[in-house]
This record gives sequence, structure tokens and C-alpha cells, in this order.
Amino acid sequence: MLDFRTRIVIIEDNEAVKDGYALILSSNSGYNVVGTYTTAEEALKNLRKDNPDVIFTDLDLPGMDGITGIRKIKKLDPKIKIIVITVYEDSTMVFDALVAGASGYITKSSNHVELLQAVDQIMHDGAPMSPKIAKMVVSSFQRSTDTPLSNRETEILSLLATGKTYKIAADELNIGIETVKSHVKNIYSKLHANSKSEALEIARRDNLI
Repeated sequence: MLDFRTRIVIIEDNEAVKDGYALILSSNSGYNVVGTYTTAEEALKNLRKDNPDVIFTDLDLPGMDGITGIRKIKKLDPKIKIIVITVYEDSTMVFDALVAGASGYITKSSNHVELLQAVDQIMHDGAPMSPKIAKMVVSSFQRSTDTPLSNRETEILSLLATGKTYKIAADELNIGIETVKSHVKNIYSKLHANSKSEALEIARRDNLI
């Protein structure tokens, strides 16, 4: 019998926290927690067997750190959606996790409803991120006046930096999704980037947003 539930893996070195997340996520009949690990190395070893749709990971892990783990997971299977769940609210840490391939970033102070909503949001191409973290990421940039990007391109890149999808960016800016895609294409061309993470890395480095 086919199991259509969303397959979830948790990487968290605190056993009590890890088991708590597993319990909360398992309370939703549409979610199936297929693996819980205390290190990124263990999760990577079982990645093919677990075949997760979503991975929740801490950043401060024994052995391989969470950001390196995210990078390796995305390299092995780019389709996996990764949500960082951590105590860190440092803008550099958040940004590094997003550039590495995370699609969402929530703090450990999130309640059980927010935890469950994060999965639902990410599975519908959203980007779960607390307003506080989203605001912090944007305010951490001091925009350079010497930029190749137009004001509209800068707006779009700023929205993508806070995890917004093309559709959400289009809705917020009151433009069509095809227009957003066209702007993104121009952004990649101007920044000599081949992906969103590359464009964000260049923007961060050159203070373009």
C-alpha cells in the first residue's frame, strides 16, 4: 500500500528536544517521521533509505556542523526541503544556512503549531521564517550605491533573501510571476550567477541588498 504521508527526518543532538519534535510532528496524520539523528553524519548515511521530503536540522551539532550538513544533503538530493530549527538568531548564521540550501529558518522558541505549520508551508513551496528573522536578514544588509541592479531587481532579490517564493514576491510587488522570473533572469545575468543561492552570496558579499 502506498504511503502518501510527508516523510520527515530530524537532526538534533539534544535527545529530549529531538524526541519532542518527533512526537509533535507525528501527531499530524499526514506526516511520517522516518528518522531521527543526533549528527549530520548519521543522517547522511541513511539519506537514501529514509528518502525524506523534509529535514529539520539544528546548526550546532557534534562533528559536522549543520550548515555543512545542509550543503551535503542538497548536493546528494536537491529536492529535499530543509528547515533550520535553532537557538541562533544571528543574521550571518541565518544567511549562511539559506545560501547553503535551507528553505526555512525557525527558532527553538517556536510552539508546536508553528512547527506543524512550517512543514505545511514548505510543502506548498513556502518558506517558513519568523517575521523577526526575516526582518533581521534584510536589515543586516547595508546597500551599496554602486550596484548593477535596478530598484525593482533589488526589491525582488531582497524578497528572495527572506525566503519568499516567486509567487509571493509577485503578489507583494503587485506584478505577474512571469515578470518576476524575467527580473530574476536579469539578476543572474548581471551578477554572473547560476542559481538563487549564488546570487544571494554575491549580493551579500557586495552589499547589493
